[in-house]
Amino acid sequence: MAGQRRDEITERDITGLKYFDQLAPLLARLHDEGCARDRAGNRQLHYDQYCLLILLYLFNPIVTSLRGLQQASELAKVQKKLGCSRAALGSLSEATTVFDPQRLQEVIAELGQRLQPLGRDPRLRDVPGALTAVDGSLLSALPKLMQASWLKGQRGNGLVKWRLHTHFEVDRYVPTRIDVTPDGGGEHDERAVMERTIEADRTYVMDRGYAKFTLFNRVVAAGSSYVCRLRDNSVYEVIEEFPLTEADRALNVLSDQIGRLGQSGKADARPDHKIRLITVRISPHTSRGKYRGGSTGPGSDGTLRLATNLLDVPAEIIALIYIYRWTIEIFFRFFKHVLGCRHLLSHSQNGIEIQTYCAIIACLLISLWTGRKPTLRTYEMICWYFTGMASEEELLAHLAKLKAHDEAKQKE
Repeated sequence: MAGQRRDEITERDITGLKYFDQLAPLLARLHDEGCARDRAGNRQLHYDQYCLLILLYLFNPIVTSLRGLQQASELAKVQKKLGCSRAALGSLSEATTVFDPQRLQEVIAELGQRLQPLGRDPRLRDVPGALTAVDGSLLSALPKLMQASWLKGQRGNGLVKWRLHTHFEVDRYVPTRIDVTPDGGGEHDERAVMERTIEADRTYVMDRGYAKFTLFNRVVAAGSSYVCRLRDNSVYEVIEEFPLTEADRALNVLSDQIGRLGQSGKADARPDHKIRLITVRISPHTSRGKYRGGSTGPGSDGTLRLATNLLDVPAEIIALIYIYRWTIEIFFRFFKHVLGCRHLLSHSQNGIEIQTYCAIIACLLISLWTGRKPTLRTYEMICWYFTGMASEEELLAHLAKLKAHDEAKQKE
C-alpha cells in the first residue's frame, strides 16, 4: 500500500524563528568551511546555514525529512531568518561530504561554558571533578539495496549500525561529547574509544562493558577517577575489609573492601593502583531476549560489583554515584524518541556526526533557555511555539512556571 503524500510545508507552519537570531553569531565562524576549492564563489549552501536548517528540523515536528528541509528552505521567512537561499536536495545531500563535523565541537564547548550546573545532589559534594556517565547507544539505518543484501549475507542483518560513544555530564545534564563510529570491535570498541577521550578532573561512571584494567589505569593517569561495574564472574582477592555504616546498609551495600583484581603472576594484567571493591544488593534477573518478555541485557545474580579508585568516599556514596549512571540512559531516550534522531538525515558518518552535534546544541539551547534539564513537556511546548500553535506569551508563561516551581522546591 502506498503511503499518504505529506502536505507541502507552508509559511504559517514555521514560526519562532527569531530565536535563531541568537544562534547565527555562534555559527558564523563556520560560514567559510568547505569553501577552499570554491574559487568562483558558487557555493549557495554554507555550513552555518546547513546547521540552522538541521536545528529547524529538530525543533519543528512538521519538518520530518531531508525533503521537508528542502521545502522549508524555499520559504521566504526561513530564507530571511536563516540567511540562506533555496537549497536543492542535491546540495543538502552533498553538504555532509564537504563540511567538517568536528568544527561544531567548538560551538558545543562555548555553549557549555555558558551553562551553569543545575544543582548537584548535596550528597555528592565530596566527589572530585565533574560526574560524567559514559556509555554507547546504537543507531540503525536502512542501507542501499545492494549493501543491505551483502550485509544480510555476511552478518545475518541488513541494517547499517552506528554507535554513539557518549560522555554525559550529570550536574549540567548535558552530553559533553559524542563520538560516532561504525558498530564493531577494534578501534571502534567502546573501551578503545573511551581510552582516546579521557579528560582530567572527572569522575567517570561506567557499566561492565568498560571493565578493563588498562582503561582504569589511563583514567587514573589522566588525573580523573572512576566507578565501574564489574562482570558477575570477575575474580578478585580481598586484601582489607571495612565495616559498614547504617547509611551503607540503607542503600543495600553488602561489603566494602580493598581488593586485588586480575590473575596472579601477570603484573601487566593488573591495575597499577589500589582498587576498592563495593558490592550492592540488587534484584536478580535473567536475560530472555528482546521479544521474550525479559531483560535484553546480560543476566544478573543479584549482586552489583563496583570497582573504584575513590578510597575516601563513603560506600553509600559510591552506590549512589552508580545510580546516577541511569541519567545517560534517559538522555538516549530523549535523543532518539523526543528529538527524533532515530531518523537519520544522512547515512554517512560525517552526516550522522553533524546531526548528532546539532542535537547536542539543541539540548544545550533548551537548558540555556529554560535554566533546567530538557524534558519532554518543555520540548513539546517549544515545538508548539515553533509550529505556531502556542504564542510567545504562553511559552514564556510555561518557562516562568518552571522557574517558580524550581525556586519553591529549593526552599523546601
